[in-house]
Amino acid sequence: MTADEARQRLIDAGRILEGEGQGDLTRGHVSIRVPGDPTHFYMKPHSFGFDEITPENIVLCNLQGEKVAGGGRKHSEVYIHSEIYKLRPDVMSVIHAHPTYAVAWSATGRQLEPISQPAVAFSDGLPYFTETIDLIRSQEMGAGVARALGSHKAVLMRNHGVAVVGKSVEESTILTIMLDNACQIQLLAAAAGGTRETFEDGSVQRLHHNITRDEQYTVNFEFLRRRALRRLGQAMPATP
Repeated sequence: MTADEARQRLIDAGRILEGEGQGDLTRGHVSIRVPGDPTHFYMKPHSFGFDEITPENIVLCNLQGEKVAGGGRKHSEVYIHSEIYKLRPDVMSVIHAHPTYAVAWSATGRQLEPISQPAVAFSDGLPYFTETIDLIRSQEMGAGVARALGSHKAVLMRNHGVAVVGKSVEESTILTIMLDNACQIQLLAAAAGGTRETFEDGSVQRLHHNITRDEQYTVNFEFLRRRALRRLGQAMPATP
């Protein structure tokens, strides 16, 4: 992937996240490591919505959370991204959002159960960050989020939002949407009186394998990219 392709993927991810209801005014953010340079990452700019990312306003940051290039302002919560990238060399993309259902479920402090396909994607662990409800505006606080995340795909930031990671922006984007869907289903089940029987571990593990393969993230990202472009009335260019 080239640098231009990475910036376009960032734009596509932003459109998808906004279209799928993951936006919270201008407050969420998405980033992707610079191809071939693990010490820098491209990020959505401050003061713009997910669907307003452009090549001109994308921000380039280093692992200290400093802006080094780009036309936009950096987010004050850049440290969620920089500290996760420091701790997790396998991570190529980070998303922080405030999805309604995920925030609501996080307020319960309870564990997500594998009662739906999207929930099974997180059956290998979904930790909590509980240090604060406040904005993550320092390296120390960002490091706390990164520690809480550990080796997992996502962390629920109690009463605040989520941080979701992936080996690609396709993975982080689809997982962010799946996490909110899983929390919505869990909340509905709880409101209906709670869950009853669940499937055995072997069945859950097989489904987890099937829905967390790289192909699943790519196929569904491309579907949502095409849908976002249709909404915009644009032609659908082929993926690089």
